[in-house]
Amino acid sequence: MDTSRLLRTTGTVLAVAGLLISGCSSSGSTPSASATPNASASPSGDIVAGGGASVLRPLAAEIPAGLKPYYEQKVSWRACGVPGFECATIRAPLDYDAVDGTNGQGGANGQGGSRARAAVEEVELAVSRKKATGPGKRLGSLLVNPGGPGGSAIGYLQSYAAIGYPAPVRAQYDMVAVDPRGVARSEPVRCLSDAEMDAYTVVDQTPDDQREVDRLVTAYRTFAQGCQKRSGRVLSHVSTIDSARDMDVLRAVLGDEKLTFVGASYGTFLGATYAGLYPGRVGRLVLDGAMDPSLSALRMNRDQTAGFQTAFRAFADDCVDRDDCPLGTGSAEEAGEKLQGFFRKLDAQPARAGQKRELTESLATTGVIAAMYDEGAWQQLRAALRSAMDGDGSPLLRLADLYYERDANGSYANLMFANPAVNCLDLPPAFRGPDDVRRELPSFREASPVFGTGLAWAALNCSYWPVEPTGRPVRIEAKGAAPIVVVGTTRDPATPYVWAQGLAGQLESASLLTYDGDGHTAYGRGSDCVDTAINTYLLEGKAPKGGTKCR
Repeated sequence: MDTSRLLRTTGTVLAVAGLLISGCSSSGSTPSASATPNASASPSGDIVAGGGASVLRPLAAEIPAGLKPYYEQKVSWRACGVPGFECATIRAPLDYDAVDGTNGQGGANGQGGSRARAAVEEVELAVSRKKATGPGKRLGSLLVNPGGPGGSAIGYLQSYAAIGYPAPVRAQYDMVAVDPRGVARSEPVRCLSDAEMDAYTVVDQTPDDQREVDRLVTAYRTFAQGCQKRSGRVLSHVSTIDSARDMDVLRAVLGDEKLTFVGASYGTFLGATYAGLYPGRVGRLVLDGAMDPSLSALRMNRDQTAGFQTAFRAFADDCVDRDDCPLGTGSAEEAGEKLQGFFRKLDAQPARAGQKRELTESLATTGVIAAMYDEGAWQQLRAALRSAMDGDGSPLLRLADLYYERDANGSYANLMFANPAVNCLDLPPAFRGPDDVRRELPSFREASPVFGTGLAWAALNCSYWPVEPTGRPVRIEAKGAAPIVVVGTTRDPATPYVWAQGLAGQLESASLLTYDGDGHTAYGRGSDCVDTAINTYLLEGKAPKGGTKCR
């Protein structure tokens, strides 16, 4: 199994961000704007009330004068140490409102005395590309994003997309990626040292008493304070709205009239947000493993908890029919009960995992969840569970480390920090405090007897975030956009199929492509039906008929 590929397409983070769902949709506008049904389109992207739901309105078509220097900047491409790839850096305003001359509340019709650029703080965004290989007519740039939030798009491009996407696609498109602001090479958010992060990932997320609840709350507070201390300059400006606006700057800098984009997992929310802000600039958008931006953080957490239970049941159904299943040969329910019993055992006494580390309940849960993303990981999970149950937690710990992007030297990538930085800005928190979690525990346990308790407590992290959220649940309609393809996998653990149905139902021009299968996302995962439909769309502009189902 290619676990590095699995991690590159992962859309969630367990201990740090409540699995992507502490806040996954954003608007860039305050509630006062959303309360004004006839508010004019503003550079910040208004949300307006309409038909009983908040709707993201497009930005003004004309680029504000203060932004033109960014749209017209020249890029200096250079070799970047990876054969066949070029790299560059582009500039964007740290705070788009400062350049637009608005306060984010939809005032002044997007006008209002742009400040001089010299007085505006900026961010530098890392970009990479691999030029179209030919043969065939070049179709422009194809921007990719693997999800997260917090996954490195450049890492995904250089290690997979630009060499692993179908050859006809790579022949006719320049393959391009930008690390979103706050991520990897683009002014990365940092929160804890490696040693502090090791301590954070072992904090008990199934507290049994008030003392353990207090420890968990302290861990969340310490994490948030670390982010503010180390990355306070950018922390209020890493929302999905901000990154979608950065993508439009990049589109212009690349010389493309329209944006062509493939986004996976959280990348679907980024792409849908772009479509909502710039419907007239939509080219060909593939949104694979889709999120529904109209849902609250609480609803999304609970939906995703149920998604992981669905994925675990598929794993368990397969496992109990095999001779090497460490969870017995009974029913899937009995397998789940045995796994829960093993987690309780680790809660009381962690297993050894090498000379210096231990496998705790929280790390074991992360390792199991990591393997839910791809059925190709099930064999590895069976072996890791068997080893852990026999006293050696190292194999299961390695799965958790891969998920957390912790390398063999104990260093963590930026994913664990960027993820909550975006999530906690994009939506109001699921919970305001431990009492809220306790009230919802029954519903989470009903959604997943195996994972429900831990995932409910994981959703508490944004309650202590040091900056206020700028987003809220919002419908994205993108009226007037070119055809968009939304892809949903029926047993996707991280982005439940119902989310793809929800997003496709909102986007005016969307076609829903269904993959009846397991794992997270569908493109490039072995279904000829899915791959043919998406390749035809990218190369010929012909979207699959709505309702198309693949295996």
